[in-house]
Amino acid sequence: MRTIRIHGAGDLREEELPAPEPSPGRVRLRMAYAGICGSDLHYFAHGANGEYVVREPLVPGHEVSGTVDADPSGELAPGTPVTVHPATFGPPADDGLENLPHLRPGGSYLGSASTWPHTQGGMSEFLVVDRSMVRVLPQGLSLRAAALAEPLAVALHAVTVAGDVTGRRVLVSGSGPIGLLVAAAALERGAGEVVATDVLPGPLERARALGVHGTVRIGEQEVRPEGFDVVLECSGVPVAVSAALVAARRAAVVVQVGMVPNEPRPVNLAPLVSKELQLRGTFRFAGEIDEAVRVLAANPALGRVVTHEFPLARAAEAFAVAADSEVSGKVLVSLGS
Repeated sequence: MRTIRIHGAGDLREEELPAPEPSPGRVRLRMAYAGICGSDLHYFAHGANGEYVVREPLVPGHEVSGTVDADPSGELAPGTPVTVHPATFGPPADDGLENLPHLRPGGSYLGSASTWPHTQGGMSEFLVVDRSMVRVLPQGLSLRAAALAEPLAVALHAVTVAGDVTGRRVLVSGSGPIGLLVAAAALERGAGEVVATDVLPGPLERARALGVHGTVRIGEQEVRPEGFDVVLECSGVPVAVSAALVAARRAAVVVQVGMVPNEPRPVNLAPLVSKELQLRGTFRFAGEIDEAVRVLAANPALGRVVTHEFPLARAAEAFAVAADSEVSGKVLVSLGS
């Protein structure tokens, strides 16, 4: 089967590998689409995503959709359209993480170097996963839009971490693909006002198309200080983290959504102290992918987050376009023949 593998920083190759065979309890999928995530871009550009370093050839891709190719149990018919929850969770324990399975040690994630051997992803013609990871698509939800289920689940989980946003003033810092979906998730959860920021006009235009109440172009416009009940910081840039703390009202919640490098970086924490802010982290998601599938089916306009689609043979070009946030939102690699 044709597949894409990252061998190190800047080293992405199309290769031919044997098609995997499904064992009992597992399902082979014929892949249709794989979205390029920020973590995929980091693995390609730097050979690492945060603390997770590529130590063997890695198939990227955890934002995927496809159809059932073979299910040994016979439960899922060939051709059934699906998306995938990309995580397996570590064993449960009495450690306070009973309702947070994605934080248990011992889990894995498609297309991730966090495990050894690495957990290979779905940017290939076929993928075998546990049956429990498969989500059958509702009628009317396209395979193209279903590739957004995983990043939308990440966005919904970030809003879950923020708490009840009903009627609240929400600032989304950074309008890349995950920021766009975080804004959409805040709107879906009933936020009273959602304002999106970015340094570039392209992402802000895409945010307006999703229905945010306002946009701010950083460097040309000011974000109102202490103007927001909830701030969701999606860029991971130190200056943006500092600015998020300024934009938050007193006793507000600030959620760090954007991935940051595993290294010391300067952030001004004075507003965190003086305003008694709650700074919270968010990581992947637990069960929100089921909500994401329902939201995508009910809101076809969310498909606008996808701006580009490239065939597998042009994956290197797809990665280059995905790295240019001015011109692209979500970039998909088409994996079908």
